[in-house]
Amino acid sequence: MTGDGKDNRRAPSPGTMIVIVGPSGAGKDTLMDFAATQLAGRPGFHFTRRVITRSGDAGGENHDAVSMNEFNRLEDAGAFAVSWQAHGLKYGIPAAVHGHLDAGDVVIANGSRSALPHFGTAFSRLKVVNIVARPEVLAKRLEQRGRESREDILRRLERSSLAVAGNFDVTTVDNSGAIEDAGQTIMQVLEQSAART
Repeated sequence: MTGDGKDNRRAPSPGTMIVIVGPSGAGKDTLMDFAATQLAGRPGFHFTRRVITRSGDAGGENHDAVSMNEFNRLEDAGAFAVSWQAHGLKYGIPAAVHGHLDAGDVVIANGSRSALPHFGTAFSRLKVVNIVARPEVLAKRLEQRGRESREDILRRLERSSLAVAGNFDVTTVDNSGAIEDAGQTIMQVLEQSAART
């Protein structure tokens, strides 16, 4: 189901959708890039790009940038398997991922904990990877971005939870240390998902 309440349920697919979630600063994009490099040239794995109403040169993940009007047009046309709104932006996972899942592939997407109920409805085989890091590590990474003061960051982190709510198949990965450590855990999840497909 998309964020606008439309029912996008389909017949079960043999492939697995792996959605990467976690708070800002946890390193989702870095870990996805790590896994994509490790799996370069390997058939059966597909990393999807999100469509976001954010400038393409805004930094962060590699995404397809569209205007709000264009996003709404695409959404109305059924172009998204899942869509949601957060932080004043709209996000969409292209409906083309269903073709990869129907072929039995493992599809990896950058998601959001708040959107997981929509992912759960849209995909019959869903695995959630929750990337976390210690609060002081998150604070340092967020401070380096220069968007908030350290005090604002610490207050926000105190209010937030790192847990995933709901009945989902979740693997939590601590990315407080070396990227290779968390990266190996991500790779194990992806390989196991491929083996079960």
